[in-house]
Amino acid sequence: MTETPPHHAFTLSPIGFIESDYPDKFGIPRQPGLAPAARASLILVPPFDDPLAVRGLEDFSHLWLTFLFHLSPEQGGAEGWTPLVRPPRLGGNAKVGVFASRSTHRPNRLGLSLVELVEVDTRRGVRLILGGADLVSGTPVIDIKPYLPWAEARPDARAGFAPKAPPLLSVAFSTGAAATLAERPDGDSLGELVTQVLAQDPRPAYHRGAETRIYGVRLRDVDVRFQAIATDEGTRIEVVEIVAA
Repeated sequence: MTETPPHHAFTLSPIGFIESDYPDKFGIPRQPGLAPAARASLILVPPFDDPLAVRGLEDFSHLWLTFLFHLSPEQGGAEGWTPLVRPPRLGGNAKVGVFASRSTHRPNRLGLSLVELVEVDTRRGVRLILGGADLVSGTPVIDIKPYLPWAEARPDARAGFAPKAPPLLSVAFSTGAAATLAERPDGDSLGELVTQVLAQDPRPAYHRGAETRIYGVRLRDVDVRFQAIATDEGTRIEVVEIVAA
């Protein structure tokens, strides 16, 4: 009979922190790569900001980031976690095991994200410029590993209750919102980001349907206020206004 090994506590030190277009966790795409217009940087902190630590990293196009869901409630270790969660992909009603999901509510709150590496900046410390990240600003990053497509891409793998990317909704801008974008130097890229984020319908699953509620999602330095409109062709997202956050 095999004995259960004793439990050990481990201390993990963040190697850096994220700066991104997402100042708040509401509205962040639920998987990486779904909003390629999203900008982010990983800034390494001492003693991990030695340029020698990233020598050769520029030869890779994508990275795995291990990080901490620091805005999720701490589960309290072995005693405080919940074995069942409600994935938004299942409408927020059906329950699955926490280890059969990518829920942020996990025993150790660890996350894994595949991001594009756009640039390695070592002029002052180390800053990695990232594309398609799904990480809120301030996220502590625990580790970096290069992505190897020949070893880690499995197109024929089964994907359980999430076999393909969710359908995208159409996104329209009111006259006022479009005018606000036109006045900004980053108006084109911000407009792309707004479209890519809202097309995935960030509303809570239990709110979806015909409704008049206006939601707000923070992106970069603005608050994007939007509404879901029911049409004959389905639900459309309309950006009502874009105001300073």
